[in-house]
Amino acid sequence: MRQIDAYCERTDPAFWAEPVNALTNAAFLLAAAVMWPRVRGLPLARALCVVLGLIGIGSFLFHSIATTWAAMADVLPILGFILLYLYVAHREFWGLGRWSALGLTAAFFPYAAATAPLFGLVPGLGSSAGYAPVALLIGLHALFLRRRAPATARGLALGAGLLAVSITFRSLDDPICAALPLGTHFMWHILNAVMLGWMIEVYRRHARRSAPL
Repeated sequence: MRQIDAYCERTDPAFWAEPVNALTNAAFLLAAAVMWPRVRGLPLARALCVVLGLIGIGSFLFHSIATTWAAMADVLPILGFILLYLYVAHREFWGLGRWSALGLTAAFFPYAAATAPLFGLVPGLGSSAGYAPVALLIGLHALFLRRRAPATARGLALGAGLLAVSITFRSLDDPICAALPLGTHFMWHILNAVMLGWMIEVYRRHARRSAPL
């Protein structure tokens, strides 16, 4: 139940101390609602929509209650989305079997453990260094898929770019707090919601192109 004060907008432990950061989590719910009817017939995409909604709920809890357990409610759905999408990518984009896809998905943990400290050396990145390996990984998938599935590769590249911009806004929240008391973390929510919804759309379009005529 320890209180956490991690963002520019929060100035006290009150529930509504971060109203903009809290309310912009509706963008995740909106993105999930928009994508839900579009992915009918794709169970894994439907699961991604559910996790996307949970990201919005967990992040709302963190930016309102702002305790250690609420931070876990914020972080775990994000990790869940990353792992589920990696499994989808290995299965659908690369055509791997179930166990191979699961093994490569599990490899995300040592990959993140190895690369996050390197990104931590980048000046100004701060706590956002933990998310930078995800943008890099999406970009690598885009690079290596460019011949196998060029349209999907372009979609993933756009997703990586959106995430990079989103991470930039997250990183700026503390450094510019004195000049902008609202902070910039709310843009992380909005851009991330767009990016995650787009990543589900990339999968939907790939599945449609791959479906037998």
